[in-house]
Amino acid sequence: MELKGKRIAILVDNIYQDQEVWYPYFRFTEAGAEVVTVAAKAGETYTSKHGYPIKSDETYDNVHAADFDGVVVPGGYAPDIIRRYSAANQFVHEMNRQGKLVAAICHGAWVLCSADMLKGRRATCFFAIKDDVIHAGAKYEDAEVVVDGNLVTSRKPEDLPAFCRASLEVLTGVPALVK
Repeated sequence: MELKGKRIAILVDNIYQDQEVWYPYFRFTEAGAEVVTVAAKAGETYTSKHGYPIKSDETYDNVHAADFDGVVVPGGYAPDIIRRYSAANQFVHEMNRQGKLVAAICHGAWVLCSADMLKGRRATCFFAIKDDVIHAGAKYEDAEVVVDGNLVTSRKPEDLPAFCRASLEVLTGVPALVK
């Protein structure tokens, strides 16, 4: 498949947005990637906004950008918790510095703000955090997906098809077949 041999981290914490974790998780898995859930504690179960559980595989302290090809930061209110961990922010910052996929949807852009990687970049997000993204230095665009080099951002769950297609394109350098 198109992502065979690729490793993707998905950051998780309580109150994550269900679709924004599981849609990319299954999409990248079906494409052949190894998907690793990363949180404050390994082996911990985190609960979504609607009560759906996910178990973390690794901790922020034990992951290294050199070992991954991309990171996905889902929305919900989990990003407000995730960004409180300097190791999570550093991981995202380093993924960006290395030019690897950094994909954030909805409130996930909060982590990008805390990872100090939005200055001069084009990005979108859920409208309620638009000011945060702008104040972090981004050039905000209201679009279903915005791609700026290795950075992929989207606004809400309904944007997930475009978000995942764009992320696949960044990971492979090949346009996705279905548009």
